[in-house]
Amino acid sequence: MLSIVVVAALLGFGLPQLASYQAVWVDLGTMPWPRTILVACAGVANLVASWVMIVTLLPSLRLRQAAVLNLGPTAAANTLPAGEAVALGISWAMLSSWGISTKQYVLYTLLSGAFNTGAKLSLPIVALAVLALAGESNTGLTVAAVTGLALLFLGATALFTALHTDTSRAQHHLQRLLTIALRRMHRPASWQLGPVLADFHQQTRALLAARGVRILLATATAHLSMALVLLTCLYASGVTQAQVPWPTALAAFAFARLLSALPITPGGLGVVELSLTGFLAIGLDGPTITKVTAAVLLFRAITYLLPIPLGAAAYLTWRSQARNGTEQRPRPTPDLPDADGTGPAAMRTTMESRDEC
Repeated sequence: MLSIVVVAALLGFGLPQLASYQAVWVDLGTMPWPRTILVACAGVANLVASWVMIVTLLPSLRLRQAAVLNLGPTAAANTLPAGEAVALGISWAMLSSWGISTKQYVLYTLLSGAFNTGAKLSLPIVALAVLALAGESNTGLTVAAVTGLALLFLGATALFTALHTDTSRAQHHLQRLLTIALRRMHRPASWQLGPVLADFHQQTRALLAARGVRILLATATAHLSMALVLLTCLYASGVTQAQVPWPTALAAFAFARLLSALPITPGGLGVVELSLTGFLAIGLDGPTITKVTAAVLLFRAITYLLPIPLGAAAYLTWRSQARNGTEQRPRPTPDLPDADGTGPAAMRTTMESRDEC
């Protein structure tokens, strides 16, 4: 309920203070069709980049399956209350139906979350550097960049420490906590957490050793391709480089992406639109602000609204295939070692028990 109130306030009151929706609609209606096609191509490229990132993290998936895994949960996250939690459940159900084990799903979820969060924290740093090279500065972006750099350093240090230290003590303490919890619930404390954590630790190291650079590049490409969609929308709306230089647009995008990480509204609805428009509109006249607002709303229509019907169609297709038993199984991935460093792929998809974790 609070999210609905916030969205209504931001889009119903805040954004119209910058430009009227009627003027924005007129501006969008006069867009030349070649520019419309260019925007559509940029939007498709952004979607494909997201699917490639998923395939890089889960190399046994096909690109078609990665598209379904991206679009279905995204539609839920963008529309439903507590959408992120629902999206996690949908992702697990999809991967489980394709034979992906719970352990692999947890590994995918943690690593994709870590790399995406790292990208959002890094964007203000990159944007600030680009602005500095262009001889400009922005106080708000500087604060965001410093905060992002500190959090990025802490996160990277924690990840490096977790991957390169002996986990036996941590396993021992976690096992004790699990035993206490099970006893309080009057359940037998027979499940051994240590072997599961040790195997998970080894698989994480194996995946990062084999594909860490590719995952990093794929994540960066996915996020920068979204920035390219914004730049294309600004160009298509008639906003010139003299009015909004691309370094300024990148800075606005980085600031809005960082704000979207806060769970205020589903998919940052309202927050992203107002923050982007407000950042880009500084120092511009009325007609140019209308063009900027049109560009931002077009950008959000492509990156936020379009995945909703596509995701609903992807979800229904998956449900139909799952019921009929016609969905494809993932491929083997021979480039990844087993947890013990020998044999075929550790991350190879098998019909492992879904209850192993």
